[in-house]
Amino acid sequence: MRPPARWAREEWGPLYGAVRGALRERLLRAAPMTLGAVGLTALLQYVQNRPWGYQLVQDLGAVRAQDPLWQALLRTPLSLFVPALDLPVWGALAQILLVFGIAEACIGWWRTLIIAYAATLAGTLYARTGISLGAHAPFGLPWTDAQVVDTGPSAAVVGLAVYVSWRYGAYVTSGAVTLAMVAEVLVKENLAGKEHLAALMAVGLICLAVAVRHRYGPGLRLGPQGAYGRPLRPAQWRSGSRAGRGSGLPPIQS
Repeated sequence: MRPPARWAREEWGPLYGAVRGALRERLLRAAPMTLGAVGLTALLQYVQNRPWGYQLVQDLGAVRAQDPLWQALLRTPLSLFVPALDLPVWGALAQILLVFGIAEACIGWWRTLIIAYAATLAGTLYARTGISLGAHAPFGLPWTDAQVVDTGPSAAVVGLAVYVSWRYGAYVTSGAVTLAMVAEVLVKENLAGKEHLAALMAVGLICLAVAVRHRYGPGLRLGPQGAYGRPLRPAQWRSGSRAGRGSGLPPIQS
């Protein structure tokens, strides 16, 4: 086997096995939440581009740092599925279908939503903190960013990509996503890029909490698992693979 193929198997083998198992067993039913999210995003895109629907979507899902905190928190869940007006909607749909779909097949729909909303909320709260610090502070933001509409799934996608990659031992992939977000801020320092870093920090804390829980929690299953919590067959994972190395974490599924 050629070295690139061997590396790909080591890096993505457990993740591929979990996704393939879920799709083989349930097909489209493997990711119902993802399909619903894609449909909701497409619907919101259609509505906000109608003269009668733009303000409705803004009132329900547009988050700005200048808004009252309680209002931003109420709008945050829907804001995740409101595509940015200045970006092509197919990009948001592709991100949700691919990353949310893989995450839902691997870790279940409710864990996917928790991590997605935690990442999005971290970005939302950071924007307020950064603006209060001011543009001249190391992690500050200019006051003009308070008026920027903060919508879309990008922070959630970044957080899910890092978490699922880490959970299934694809550490190079997880690190590559993180480095790409850092490079984004260095090349083009804007609100979205810094929010992505805030999302990564929030997901990093989640990873740490999960690692501690599985290290010291009672009654933990330490064997590798595939779709829906079923043990992986020997052919689906390589002995000593990264799926359980380092953190000792088994892949999970609801």
